[in-house]
Amino acid sequence: MVDSWRLKIRHRTGFTYAGKVRSSYNEARMSPRNEARQAVLDARVEVWPPARTHRYEDYWGTVVTAFDVHSPHDRLEVTATATVETLPAGDRLAAHEGVSWDDLAVPDTVDRWYELLLATPRTRLDEELTALATEIAGVHATPHAAALALCERIRQDVTYQTGATGVQTDAVHAWRQRKGVCQDISHLVVGLLRAMGTPARYVSGYLHPAPNAGIGESVTGQSHAWVEWWVGRWTAFDPTNGVPVGERHVVVGRGREYGDVTPLKGVFSGPANTGQEVEVTLTRLR
Repeated sequence: MVDSWRLKIRHRTGFTYAGKVRSSYNEARMSPRNEARQAVLDARVEVWPPARTHRYEDYWGTVVTAFDVHSPHDRLEVTATATVETLPAGDRLAAHEGVSWDDLAVPDTVDRWYELLLATPRTRLDEELTALATEIAGVHATPHAAALALCERIRQDVTYQTGATGVQTDAVHAWRQRKGVCQDISHLVVGLLRAMGTPARYVSGYLHPAPNAGIGESVTGQSHAWVEWWVGRWTAFDPTNGVPVGERHVVVGRGREYGDVTPLKGVFSGPANTGQEVEVTLTRLR
């Protein structure tokens, strides 16, 4: 019998301003996806001050809740809640399995995944990182084996440290200081995979921090990031924790990098933003 999890997620983000903001235009990417490994049982996004919302799927398949606020306000709060059923990682490829390096170089394959082979502002590499990608690819017989080795190398060399970087930090900066968070580690892995010729994408979502979580126990969590690479099929892996993506992971969106899946972004007219609060609570229901 498959050991599925049922998780309740509450993600609240609040902004405060120096005075009354006249209007704001926003997009929230905070709602989990329905897909093979996870089923969304319910999901909603609430906004304060109250605003009419519009939901759609963007180019990458992420659920977006768009809303405008036109009443004067000095605080904006967005709360996303969802109940999701997730499955374990399932069958995993062995290191020697998957397509070959020659298969990845076939023009039809390159054309199919072209957008996921290009560098972006946050995944662009310097000469040192490009050489590292070449080195790792050169000593592994398959792209999948190289990807697994790459994840382990980055996990060993880059220390997870909250506050060491910001949302605009790129892979090169994180590598030079050898410190970062899941976003930076994922950007590094994605950039290096692409430099090897392996299609790769950045995944945004949530991670329950406790493998043996108690039923009904609420814990403080956070947004999380991991990666997926294509070697004949997509493989999902969490390089920050060194584990395959499983029942503790909940997918919200995929893209080329963080900029494609930013949880909340927008523009506003009025005084400056003076603060931001983020709170994520995860509860295992089953």
